[in-house]
Amino acid sequence: MPVLTGVSFRLAPGEGLVLRGANGIGKTTLLRTVAGLQPPLSGTIEGAGERAGYASHADGIKPALTVAETLQFWADLYRAELPEDVFELFDLADLRDRSAGTLSAGQGRRLGLARLAVIGREVLLLDEPTVSLDAFSVKRFASFLRERHLARGGIAVIATHIDLGLDLPTLDLTPYRAAHDAAGGSDEAFL
Repeated sequence: MPVLTGVSFRLAPGEGLVLRGANGIGKTTLLRTVAGLQPPLSGTIEGAGERAGYASHADGIKPALTVAETLQFWADLYRAELPEDVFELFDLADLRDRSAGTLSAGQGRRLGLARLAVIGREVLLLDEPTVSLDAFSVKRFASFLRERHLARGGIAVIATHIDLGLDLPTLDLTPYRAAHDAAGGSDEAFL
């Protein structure tokens, strides 16, 4: 059963979009579908594919690795160089040699987001990227998106309930919510 119907948007290099709507409206479903992690029930998705990087609530870190080893893992996986400034960019310089398993929730989130600066994907699909971040870290992340990703021609689609301080258009998904199944079926995307 569809969660959303009739959603359509197009983004050019350097553009971003903020997805809004109540919990359960379909923001995560839309991002996962655009990322290719689940197929659309109808319609087409063009342009994301291998160009896309998806970041969800999971930070993608292995507790046994250090912060530096974690970022090197992602660089190696994507056959990319590990940019030295990524540690400063995400306020991880003092944590380089610390085991990822000992990080606070906010530090772990910063490490998980730092991989976005490492993997080099043109399209970033971000599901609540600032969960567990303090105000300072939210500003740093917004700065990364604005000055490093979007300014260099990247694209970002961000599901968030908070103001990131980015001047991006907003798409409220409320009008696109599919009708509930009167027969008692579920409209949950992940059962």
